[in-house]
Amino acid sequence: MQFTCNRNEICNAISHVMKGVSVKSTIPALEGICLQMEENAIVLTGYDLEIGVRTRIAAECHDNFTCVLGARLLNEMTRRMTGETITFEIDENLNVRMSSNDTRCAISAMSADEFPALPVVESTTKTGIQQPLLRSMIQQSSFAASVKEDKPILTGLLFESEDSTFYVVAMDRYRLAMRQELVDALGTFRFVVPKKALSELIGMMKDDAETPCEFSTNGKHIVFSVNGFELFARLLEGQFHNFRSSIPTDEKTTVTLNTKDIIACAERCALFINDKNKAPMRCVFGDGAMEISCKTAVGEIHDKIPADISGEPVTIGFSNKYLLEALRACECDKVTLHMSGSNKVIKITPPEGESFVYLIMPIQLKN
Repeated sequence: MQFTCNRNEICNAISHVMKGVSVKSTIPALEGICLQMEENAIVLTGYDLEIGVRTRIAAECHDNFTCVLGARLLNEMTRRMTGETITFEIDENLNVRMSSNDTRCAISAMSADEFPALPVVESTTKTGIQQPLLRSMIQQSSFAASVKEDKPILTGLLFESEDSTFYVVAMDRYRLAMRQELVDALGTFRFVVPKKALSELIGMMKDDAETPCEFSTNGKHIVFSVNGFELFARLLEGQFHNFRSSIPTDEKTTVTLNTKDIIACAERCALFINDKNKAPMRCVFGDGAMEISCKTAVGEIHDKIPADISGEPVTIGFSNKYLLEALRACECDKVTLHMSGSNKVIKITPPEGESFVYLIMPIQLKN
């Protein structure tokens, strides 16, 4: 059995399929890429039982055969070959010979019998969202997902569609990030996708793509189809928190600031904060300005930036890290902070509307 394919095409396919390959497993096949030979095509699959990636590339092939090749070696060798095409020859003992220009090498394949089948996700409907929009919504919320495994549901992002509004939400015990957009004809759904899977999906999407990213689910798994790739993921089980109940509606103080100004100020404060020297940013809002200070064993800093303030003066403590991550995710020139007291959650939104909402728990300040 043999096939010949374009080197650049198989290198690109392997780089994405590797995202579904297990780094270390007691099942050797999970550390490999499954190659399935079809008429004039090769199907490449990586699957670690949590995330799977599958794609198909054109090839000069007239055989039907399936085997598994070690992913790391296959990736490194194809990238280092120099010819325009690569030819694979596979014998009945699973010995594989690869050739490109004057380069020849031989490697051993594994039987595909131990390679797990991808989940079957049958759905009568596919949901499609434009790639730039979906990519932006994921990037503007995923930073708030929990990194701790003690509550697995919070390590994912909630996808919810209701009344023509599409929501992407992430949260942990100290903050929440929510993006919403009006998208017609999505239907109604609610499920939680692992952050890791969505991070891989972002790498497959293109900002200038005209075709949508489609997805469908069977209640246990989801499959995304985008730019010739299919990404499979196991949905997270459990009840995601009712994020709407967490968003405050009462406010005593609103502050609108230039986004770049407050980011620069917070970054200056960050120079005095590290794992050994932790301290909140002390923020005082009043008299048309935001005054910021921070003191640790490293030193101290005092800063001041102009602000459009409405309502009562307030002094509040922020986590520098959480504030910076929220502000860097914003895609607007200005942001508005909504506060109802020194010890109540801070809400961050655009100056107009709530296309994004970030909530951050305050840190109690010492007098």
